[in-house]
Amino acid sequence: MTRWGRLRIPLLAGACALALAACGQQQPEFPALEESPPDAIFNRAEFELASDNLDEAARYFGEVERLYPYSEFAKRALIMQAFTYHRNREYESSRAAAQRYLDFYPADEDAAYAQYLLALSYYDQIDEVGRDQGLTFQALQALRAVIEIYPDSSYAKSSILKFDLAFNHLAAKEMEIGRYYLKRGHYAAAINRFRVVVEDFQTTTHTPEALFRLVEAYLSLGLQDEAQTAGAILGFNYQSTDWYEDSFALLTSRGLSPDAEGTGWLSTIYRQMLRGTWL
Repeated sequence: MTRWGRLRIPLLAGACALALAACGQQQPEFPALEESPPDAIFNRAEFELASDNLDEAARYFGEVERLYPYSEFAKRALIMQAFTYHRNREYESSRAAAQRYLDFYPADEDAAYAQYLLALSYYDQIDEVGRDQGLTFQALQALRAVIEIYPDSSYAKSSILKFDLAFNHLAAKEMEIGRYYLKRGHYAAAINRFRVVVEDFQTTTHTPEALFRLVEAYLSLGLQDEAQTAGAILGFNYQSTDWYEDSFALLTSRGLSPDAEGTGWLSTIYRQMLRGTWL
């Protein structure tokens, strides 16, 4: 699809709606499909899209590709089909069409948009935190492709924002499981989950709570050095948060202070912070 075509997508519904109003809501006559040139079929698909007949729009865009596979309209129809499927929440079909576009036209100027649609087909399926996170991982991979392969495209900035949200989503899943274990007294299992957040998702909004939960879990196990070190990391990076205030109160109630102690994995992170290599 040309640059004109890409700009036309968000304006399409309004333009065609005005056209419909001008002709008294009467559907225009179209020639028989097999007798129609590619531009006529493409226009029919656009009409159906503007009329919110998404199944029909996707079908007609597909017919352009089927009947005129080597035409310029076939290329435009394929990306529009991916867009239409996504708008209709047929994410697997949108993904397939977008991937086919990337396979056939990897150097085309709309390849970035195809990759973005492919990423959205995963991203928009991310459900509640308690669900399986396989789609989140796939969304991250596809969004990363947009960011790394098409950094100068108009879709890179949006992909970065969505990548951060999806990344935060994965951290939230780890936190949910960690809290589950912590409430039931499975402290070692809880620590493993909170450690994942601190080590692998340290740029997310969940890191301060993960450190506080580590203070709780380590104190419950009688591991004072680790609890104090987790509190020290909180104090170094998140001193203004309620999580630090809560950890400080918890530690001092046991006669302890938020100071780095011992030689465990948290001590390594604390030393990295002092060198400016953590976060």
